Amino acid sequence: MKKIFILTGEASGDKLASKVISKLRTINSDIRYLSVGGEHLKSLGIKSIYDYNEITYLGFTNVLLNIFKIKKKIKETVDKIIEFDPDILFSVDSPDFTLRVSERVKKIKPDIKTIHFVSPKIYVWRSNRVKRLKTFLDHILLLFPFEKKYYDKENIKSTFVGHPLLEEKIISEIDLTEFIKKEKKIFSIYAGSRLSEINVLIPVLFDFVQLMNKKYNDIFYVFHSTSQHSQLMNNLLSKAGLKNCIVISDEKIKSYILKESIFALAKSGTISLEICNFKIPSIIIYKMNSINFFIVKFLVKVKYANIINIAANAEIIPELLQSKCRAKNIFQTIDKLLNNKNVLNNQVVKTQNIIENFRTNKSSEIASSVLLKNL
Repeated sequence: MKKIFILTGEASGDKLASKVISKLRTINSDIRYLSVGGEHLKSLGIKSIYDYNEITYLGFTNVLLNIFKIKKKIKETVDKIIEFDPDILFSVDSPDFTLRVSERVKKIKPDIKTIHFVSPKIYVWRSNRVKRLKTFLDHILLLFPFEKKYYDKENIKSTFVGHPLLEEKIISEIDLTEFIKKEKKIFSIYAGSRLSEINVLIPVLFDFVQLMNKKYNDIFYVFHSTSQHSQLMNNLLSKAGLKNCIVISDEKIKSYILKESIFALAKSGTISLEICNFKIPSIIIYKMNSINFFIVKFLVKVKYANIINIAANAEIIPELLQSKCRAKNIFQTIDKLLNNKNVLNNQVVKTQNIIENFRTNKSSEIASSVLLKNL
């Protein structure tokens, strides 16, 4: 029986991997799997050797402070993969962890095919990384078409597959009156999937909701969470005493709620593509400690944080980052947008033009076919 080890490092990678593996299973059900994964791969019945939150560290300083733990975890992961002896090591996103593991595995067992999904952001910084990837990656699957030129230049096998999250469709209607009164407008909020992100952003987001409540009495706020952090989010919400808010972690309900939202406020990341896919206007926020921000500011070579804005080379979706990521700034920006329908509609039209270039409408099929060819 052929074997695949799936290596992820956070919720977004876990979700992407599950879509590809779900498709692969419809083509070939006679494959054995083991993983470092989360709730999405677990829902497919795929065992994880440990919780990936054990290796999710945000920012340079956290990595430095936890360097010995990370090295130990890399060694443990490599040992487990070698013991499992897969035909393919399928790593997804989280390059600072997954690619280090892939590199070590390849050195120990060169016959294990190494296929990585989601290119490191070489178009943002450290483009010279491609030369190193050439030494241990057999194939890389790309979300965005503009990434391919970097790999073609180094003769690394690459395939543009498109973004699976842009293919999500709502299949069935869901009655939301159990959670939200009919007369209320829905406002979606995404504080992130990492504990470190939640700890930084939640106080800002709660203050923002309080400012909104002073002006708007017809909005209900939905905090989208992973199942792992939903209890924490509920506890924080309860302490804050905000009555017109709820935490939702069920994936199907989350997608439907997003589709029904009038607006979305999200931390910078993959979720922005899902929001655009459902044609919901939004703004992007992000905040990190000062040392991390200084390092990033020094190293990055693009003006924007959001992939839509990077692709357009223009701020289509407003970005409130670092010192601008304050409740008052967020409120003022969103208040202006909510009261200007033309600007909201224009944002949606422009984002649709951008994400159309990221679609193949068969990304999981393309990705799974690459895995199949390498088995």
